[in-house]
Amino acid sequence: QVQLVESGGGLVQPGGSLRLSCAASGSIYSIYTMGWYRQAPGKQRELVAAIISGSSTNYSDLVKGRFLISRDNAKNTVYLQMNSLKPEDTAVYYCNAAGTELTDTGRRTFGSWGQGTQVTISS
Repeated sequence: QVQLVESGGGLVQPGGSLRLSCAASGSIYSIYTMGWYRQAPGKQRELVAAIISGSSTNYSDLVKGRFLISRDNAKNTVYLQMNSLKPEDTAVYYCNAAGTELTDTGRRTFGSWGQGTQVTISS
């Protein structure tokens, strides 16, 4: 099974910055897409940003121009640089990855979620 471990959340004032990291481990053959989602209290989980095959990116309109997603393929790690943070960015941020993992008999596709990291924007 592929596990995802997030880090980098915390409390920051409006206008500040945070950098989230998510490292994937396990019997990974390849990772097709890695991304970040968030869920605020009382709201549905929503896509923040995703990076596909290491280069193509997709951002929510709510974060475009403020957040930057990047990926280190050698480390199976995805990053989310968050700048100009707003109170409405407050949420639990979840990492997601999908790809192919090795099994005893070959390969299979996987989709995994991290445990989530709290991001709070408040003065």
